[in-house]
Amino acid sequence: GRSGTLRFDDTGAVRMALVDADQVLSSVPPSADGDPVLMTYGDALAGKPLTYLSSTGVYGDTGGAWVDESAPTGTGRRTARAEADTAWLERGARVLRLPGIYGPERSALDRVREGRAHRIDLPQQVFSRIHVDDIVGAALAALDAPGGAYNLADDLPCSQNAVIEEACRLLGLAAPPLQSLDEAGLSPMARAFYAENRRIANAKAKRVLGWQPRYPTYREGLRACLSAAR
Repeated sequence: GRSGTLRFDDTGAVRMALVDADQVLSSVPPSADGDPVLMTYGDALAGKPLTYLSSTGVYGDTGGAWVDESAPTGTGRRTARAEADTAWLERGARVLRLPGIYGPERSALDRVREGRAHRIDLPQQVFSRIHVDDIVGAALAALDAPGGAYNLADDLPCSQNAVIEEACRLLGLAAPPLQSLDEAGLSPMARAFYAENRRIANAKAKRVLGWQPRYPTYREGLRACLSAAR
């Protein structure tokens, strides 16, 4: 084969598609330099209805407190994400802020099966999460909605341990031992996950978008993932 890196550039095709687009949804994360979609196609987005998939990481650590869309952003470890979030809001986009995403072949069930699941001894640690199908439902509901930020999450923030324990129960396997962060030998990225602690409030998305999560807790969501795998 040929040596060297093959660069694929579809900028022209994307620009042509944007001319005819009735709606534009971006799920592209920012780089250290900024939002690549806005930097490359910002002029072509003018006047288009926009939706952007952001992250609840923009809120930083709240010590487990509930967070709605009125909370300040930009205080967490993901400053590039917060800046991109703001840039899309300034263009009038519907900005959907997502917590941890799971779904078929990407859930606690898979980590348990593969022996990669951990239970970390952090009793006060709470996270929010959302099933991928519920993101799709909310994104479709947002197409007719006014611009602004919308938190998406299920109705039951809880510890990661509770999710792992439920996955083990569904699979008929023993739960992994409780460990400290140091004992678990987690990657820097995984450790950073445990550095933030918050509960995501989803009332605005329900009220304004008319959205209801199909999987209101991790229990229904994991059962659905298990059924999809069979």
